Amino acid sequence: MSKLTIWLTPIWILAVGVTIGALILLLMWGVTWLVNRRAARSIAEAVGEGILRPISYVVISMAALALLASPSMPVERIMASLKRLPDVAPIVEKVEVGPRKADVEIPASFRATELQSFTITSDQDVAVNVAAKKGFVEPLILVQGGEPYSWSPGSSTPRGFEGDVTTVYVTNESDSPANVSIQMYTDVETPQVRAIPIAAASTIGLYVLYLLVRFLAPRTSVIAAATAKETIAQPLFTMLVMIGIVALVAFVFIPYNTFGEDVKMLKTSGMTMIKVLAIIMALWTASTSVADEIEGRTALTVLSKPVGRRQFIVGKFLGILWPIVLMFVILGIVFLLTVSFKVVYDARESAKTTPEWTECYLEVVRIIPGLVLAFLEAVILAAISVAVSTRLPMLPNLVICGSIYVLGHLAALIVKSAAGEIVFVRFIGKLLSVILPVLDHFEIEGAIAGASSVPMSYLGWALLYSVLYSGAAILLALIFFEDRDLA
Repeated sequence: MSKLTIWLTPIWILAVGVTIGALILLLMWGVTWLVNRRAARSIAEAVGEGILRPISYVVISMAALALLASPSMPVERIMASLKRLPDVAPIVEKVEVGPRKADVEIPASFRATELQSFTITSDQDVAVNVAAKKGFVEPLILVQGGEPYSWSPGSSTPRGFEGDVTTVYVTNESDSPANVSIQMYTDVETPQVRAIPIAAASTIGLYVLYLLVRFLAPRTSVIAAATAKETIAQPLFTMLVMIGIVALVAFVFIPYNTFGEDVKMLKTSGMTMIKVLAIIMALWTASTSVADEIEGRTALTVLSKPVGRRQFIVGKFLGILWPIVLMFVILGIVFLLTVSFKVVYDARESAKTTPEWTECYLEVVRIIPGLVLAFLEAVILAAISVAVSTRLPMLPNLVICGSIYVLGHLAALIVKSAAGEIVFVRFIGKLLSVILPVLDHFEIEGAIAGASSVPMSYLGWALLYSVLYSGAAILLALIFFEDRDLA
């Protein structure tokens, strides 16, 4: 496998998932066309006019990558594992085998090559086989009473099982009943394919979410689409995206002198770069789109139409979020490419053995939750910026939101530091933690340093926190804007 294939394979797997998601969307649109052509035309217009248009260009690029790179990728291995995904699941069985009972059947369908680990326990000596009438004469696995028989990759205990297994036979020759427990954990031979359905679902979810907002709240969606279109057309958006791409590529070749930890430094630097650029974009857009329109009487013109103040604020907030989503999609893909390439690049520079593509994949998937957390942080600051923009112009908005960004990261550290032992400092730190968003929750530097992954449960709680705080900020924006004199 060439070095190009090694670092490109993780991105190709994600591209396959995006392509599958796009095909499902096309199929859904085709069904809609057959059932309701008017709705199908509206969907096509929404995709062609809104933020989904540039997103679609990115999807097409990923689909092209999935197609063009396929000849050099392990397609058969990936597809074989993808087909097996619905069939792998933990096997937990408990059964009582009577005294001097032979060949008690326990249903356990699995492939031996897919075993990740298993444990068999019994309070009596039992023999475990995959065929009947062998018992203790030809035991595949002999389990001693009270001593669990455990196997995992790298252990000295023999695995025993081979080939495809459909039934496990347990024999008990003692005079007492045996309580047998079997716990088996299986996975496909290439577990990396689990990213494919996730990427497909994410692609479908992004399109469906946008279309739901468009059709359920049309007036709000019109304001959001106009704001997003205006934001993307601004030179600042293009400039920030180009700065991000150039910086992410440059980070690959910068010598960090960390004695083999350059990949971690790249991930930390890249994550911070993308987040800061997105926050700058959000603050700038909120100031120009909300504050300037209020000061320039443009908001009064918009509200003279059948558009309420609540629709105006929510529409502006969504119009700020859509360009941020596009920025994260573009820079996120570039970031994943650079991280994957950095693994191979560092191995070459350090004269180490060329890594496997699975090593590149592991580094890539560990930073995807970090991108999600960085996006949630940008959403919170965008909501705060919208609230501030209803009353203050650009410069105070930038100062206030910049201060919130700094204090939001420092409040938790102040409480935990030595200075936090001072009663007054500790009180101020806790007060800031209550009033301001605790942005330290959206950092994954600790996970990067420890080479660990962020659990899905953490992402769920972070999403809930982001939704609640952003909702509170938008509610505050509505209160500020409700009695604002626009004349």
